[in-house]
Amino acid sequence: MTRLPAIRKWDGKAPERPRSVRSPAMRRSVANILAAVRKEGDAAVARFTSQFDGRTLLDSRVAPSRFEEAFALVGAEGVADLQAAIENISRFHQHEVPAAFSCETMPGVRCERRFLPISRVGLYVPGGSAPLPSTAMMLGVPSQIAGCSLRVLVSPPPIAPAILVVASLLGITEVHEIGGAQAIGALAFGTERVSKVDKIFGPGNAWVTEAKLQASLDPRGAACDLPAGPSEVMVLCDRSADPDFVAADLLSQAEHGPDSQVVVVSHDAATLRAVRRAVVRQLALLPRQQIAAAALRHSLFLLVAERSDLIRVANAYAPEHLILQVRDPAALADEVVHAGSVFLGPWTPESVGDYASGTNHVLPTYGFARAYSGLGVEQFMKSITFQEVTRAGLQRLGPLVERLAAMEGLTAHAAAVRVRLEKGVAP
Repeated sequence: MTRLPAIRKWDGKAPERPRSVRSPAMRRSVANILAAVRKEGDAAVARFTSQFDGRTLLDSRVAPSRFEEAFALVGAEGVADLQAAIENISRFHQHEVPAAFSCETMPGVRCERRFLPISRVGLYVPGGSAPLPSTAMMLGVPSQIAGCSLRVLVSPPPIAPAILVVASLLGITEVHEIGGAQAIGALAFGTERVSKVDKIFGPGNAWVTEAKLQASLDPRGAACDLPAGPSEVMVLCDRSADPDFVAADLLSQAEHGPDSQVVVVSHDAATLRAVRRAVVRQLALLPRQQIAAAALRHSLFLLVAERSDLIRVANAYAPEHLILQVRDPAALADEVVHAGSVFLGPWTPESVGDYASGTNHVLPTYGFARAYSGLGVEQFMKSITFQEVTRAGLQRLGPLVERLAAMEGLTAHAAAVRVRLEKGVAP
């Protein structure tokens, strides 16, 4: 029988997460993999794919015929379901496109900000025990709306047919059957077969996350989207919550991996006890029972003194997913300041956000929601500012710039203005 951690009284501090596995040995191993891929290209990618995935790699790029086979394997109903989810995700993300603007900050001084797509992006879609076509949608849709000209999708072998279907539906033509740190290296530095990209998106295991971080610090590499770690969920519940609903939401995250963390918080001890019983009952029915059980070993069942403490715990923890199973969840939602994505009320399971409600499921974890947002169209774009000053405008603005430059001791900055004024800038 699965033993869950005991109910604990909240001590007023941010709930603890499992320790990160970013060890010095792993960092060195990832650095060696990236260095080899940068130097040897496809040969290194093939070698590491054989070593870590047990697959002989002749050509990482997925052939066009594989896409046709994928549609047949997924079937008409499955393709229709993927298309329906893509439509919902597209409807939401279309509203995220940032608007350019132009303004006159003073007479004769006009400033402008324009948004442009990042030209070349890499999309990492996890595979392994649970291939995620949903992640392919979450990366593919906003990158398509942003207008990125080159999108390279990678996923560990054997790549799931549903991932290929999503790639095809979203017009992603370069897909490679590679994963792990070697895939990140191929995207960041480019090989003969894999196109180099400017920024890499998508979640992954600790090795993938470390590779993205290291590649983003290399001037020859590629930027990365956001800090990501193991999946996590926090459920805030009161006496109105259905224990079966809460338990199901906890297990939906626990089955991601043994390093996932699930947290439930209530000011009612009886509710917490009922949730614990429901978790044990439902866990016994899961095909991924062993994975979920491993995650549950570091789950947290927290008892707070007052209902007002619920949101204090949540904001202190800054969860990837925050579920509000309480009376009047909208009122509580107004107090949320740190969370990746919030799910309100009994009929909003976290699963809808993972697949098809429309919001993105690539979210900051490990407390990074204090400073980072979930993935959206804007992360696939960059902004450039423009300014134009007229002759009359420089006469008005120039003296101020000269004085500020002098304040900083930057004589040449001031001279760049003065030389123009001295040559007779007319009002």
